[in-house]
Amino acid sequence: MSHALRHEPWRYELELDEHGWVPLDQLLDALREQGGEWAQVGRADVEAMLASAAKQRHELSGDRIRARYGHSTPNAVVLEAGEPPARLFHGTSHAAWLRIQAEGLRPMRRQYVHLSTDAEMATEVGRRRDPEPLLLTVDAAAAVAAGHTFHRGNDRVWLTASLPASFLTLG
Repeated sequence: MSHALRHEPWRYELELDEHGWVPLDQLLDALREQGGEWAQVGRADVEAMLASAAKQRHELSGDRIRARYGHSTPNAVVLEAGEPPARLFHGTSHAAWLRIQAEGLRPMRRQYVHLSTDAEMATEVGRRRDPEPLLLTVDAAAAVAAGHTFHRGNDRVWLTASLPASFLTLG
């Protein structure tokens, strides 16, 4: 489901609108065509998945569904700007730290840089690339004051296009 909504919707013959929404029936048809565990998937299954998901990556509204964040699609998904907490966190690898110091945080293969509201989640995300990741603290209040825009991904994730290193501290 994430692959269809976040990364390659065209492979499933889905067309996301400018906010990333697609009719749920179209997604269900595309998933059923994949066969296997998806052959009998229905709305109730999707609702149960979304209700039990810890990371709240997807959102259902009426007869539409979308991924809230994490897109790597070439067409940007437009999100509304929001006011983040004053401090956010980002977990990263030791190998990436030198580049981040020089270039700041960039989205890499995604549409946005992902930031966490809590250090534990940021550290967990950083472990995907490094068994002992570095924890960066983001001065989001200063970044907003300097004109940077943030978007709420979910209760624990905030997104921004990029962030200069001047708003980052180690630890």
